[in-house]
Amino acid sequence: MSLSIIILAAGQGKRMRSRIPKVLHKLAGRTLLEHVYVSALQLNFREAHIVYGYGGRQVPEALAHLQAVNWVEQQKQLGTGHAVRQAITHIPGVDDVLILYGDVPLITYQTLQRLVDAADETGFSLLTSYIDDPKGYGRIIRDGKGDILRIVEEKDTGDEERSVCEINTGMMTVKAKYLSRWLEELDNNNRQGEFYLTDIVQKAVSEGITISTTQPDAVSEIRGINDRVQLAEMERYYQLIQAHHLMRQGVTLMDPGRFDLRGELEAGRDINIDVNVVLEGSNSIGDNVAIGANCQIKDVDIADGVVILPNCVIENAVIGERCRIGPFARIRPGTRLAKDVHVGNFVEVKNTEVASGSKMNHLSYIGDAEIGKDTNIGAGTITCNYDGANKHKTIIGNDVHIGSDTQLIAPVKIGNGVTIGAGTTVTRDIEPNRLVHNKVEHREVKGWKRPKKKQD
Repeated sequence: MSLSIIILAAGQGKRMRSRIPKVLHKLAGRTLLEHVYVSALQLNFREAHIVYGYGGRQVPEALAHLQAVNWVEQQKQLGTGHAVRQAITHIPGVDDVLILYGDVPLITYQTLQRLVDAADETGFSLLTSYIDDPKGYGRIIRDGKGDILRIVEEKDTGDEERSVCEINTGMMTVKAKYLSRWLEELDNNNRQGEFYLTDIVQKAVSEGITISTTQPDAVSEIRGINDRVQLAEMERYYQLIQAHHLMRQGVTLMDPGRFDLRGELEAGRDINIDVNVVLEGSNSIGDNVAIGANCQIKDVDIADGVVILPNCVIENAVIGERCRIGPFARIRPGTRLAKDVHVGNFVEVKNTEVASGSKMNHLSYIGDAEIGKDTNIGAGTITCNYDGANKHKTIIGNDVHIGSDTQLIAPVKIGNGVTIGAGTTVTRDIEPNRLVHNKVEHREVKGWKRPKKKQD
């Protein structure tokens, strides 16, 4: 039997108090909706139909990169039953349909697979859970034999129903041939005037269809996000899960409560990460790497033995073995450092390839450059790569020594073995093994008196 998926993502999320649709708010660097989609992606399904509404095209435009998705608009938000009705017309009648919610980000593939499997015999399965405080959730009402009779929404419960602790998560698997028929029969005769998807339960019962149930491995899997407080609480919970996983892999986190992984990380062993480090995007870190406090690292490959001192920002770069970075260094996109390179405090490197053993330890800007082996770049060196309209390249050879406060006016090429004196402005190419300096006259003014401030 083929599987189709419907993800409901049309709601505004009024309690978020945001112009951004709720499902586009982010958890650990990824939208809530993407979390759900990624879990479902591990299932063998035909197509995912994502129902959007509030915010118009914001949701499909923001997530246009998702594969095997049919975007379905719900122009008026008239309830979950109405939302599913918009998508069911796109689904073949022979399919099973898995219905998910775009604001329940921690649902796992394993739970979804059990939910799909549970529908094999009866054609209808529900994901339910037992929780101590069921307030806000629809209640599962069973008969004396334990079979499901109906689901009662929180706003429609009486005193006895309100005491039930088995709740409906909203997630279910239903045969399309049943679902299509039952959706057409729904009405909105309830306090909210909405078409409840849960009303199909009573229709199944009236036709003698037994409803199977399964439960998640953890209650956190079925927690929805309704406001920014819940989002923040979920963020910390999820970050701790990721932190514990990394520590079990051989990563030392000085304080797991002050670590953020907002993406994916391939980690080696004996990595030491200090507090307030943020890893975004897709990163890989080799063995025996130390990362100091307050670093932000995004889409970076870090080889073995690298030391990154505190307060560095590194993005879309490759850091070779035993490099030493920082403190307070910025490495921008397109930079590739070979082994044993030093990038020191208040140095910015952009779109530059640096060969092994080269050093730039203080207060420099190196952009759009190639730097050879064992070259030393003195404090205050600047590659002047921009002429006001276009960027130009600086090429520096092997074993070059560049003195402090040097300006290299690109495009320019510095040959191997060149020595450039402090305070020099280089405006043309330099042949190998030359000494270059701009003569600066030394003047002394006798009897010099500093100006004094005027008195009021």
